Amino acid sequence: MALTDHCDDQALRQQLVNVARRMNSTGLNQGTSGNLSARIEGGILVTPSSLPYEQMEADDLVALDLSGHPLREQQRRPSSEWRLHADVLNGRSEATAVVHCHPIHATALACHDRGIPAFHYMVAVAGGDEIRCAPYATFGTKELSENVVEALGPRNACLLARHGMVTLGKDLESALRVAVEVETLARMYLQALQLGEPPVLSSAQMQAVHAQFRGLHYGQVDQSPR
Repeated sequence: MALTDHCDDQALRQQLVNVARRMNSTGLNQGTSGNLSARIEGGILVTPSSLPYEQMEADDLVALDLSGHPLREQQRRPSSEWRLHADVLNGRSEATAVVHCHPIHATALACHDRGIPAFHYMVAVAGGDEIRCAPYATFGTKELSENVVEALGPRNACLLARHGMVTLGKDLESALRVAVEVETLARMYLQALQLGEPPVLSSAQMQAVHAQFRGLHYGQVDQSPR
């Protein structure tokens, strides 16, 4: 594909910057760690490497095709995790955005290779009966992105061993909301573990939760009750 200055939307760029800043302000992320992306024609728009979010502007976002080739000239260097974003979005046509962050409680669980079981019905917000933890792999590698894609399956969130969390959504707002929910669940689960391993909902009980979400028209990506 030829390089172009018209391959993505300026409004989407600004939304991505805004969501990146909110990701840090909510405590989901710290410093320049973590990264976000959104689907565009011909590829993805992803946050740049090593640029503090409070300094980031719309034109700093990096446009790549799904193989990592630039779609614009004179761009910043993309996030080292661009491949993770490209591979997740490439395999999930219904999603348009990915959030990768390092929240304290979810990452604490991931440091023990632990996901989040169905100890609470809101685990269903991630689209499954549990939130899996992807095996460890070096950041920025194909191995990591493959592990994440497998751990996600059809779900909308997973943890990354000794690393952090990934969520996806129908848009950036949905992906961020799922990340907030998963971090809240991780904090609750860690608190519950102080009394021992909590009981979990059965598969039948979780299926009833999924059916209730569907009946109330909560989407696969944005399912949390309002």
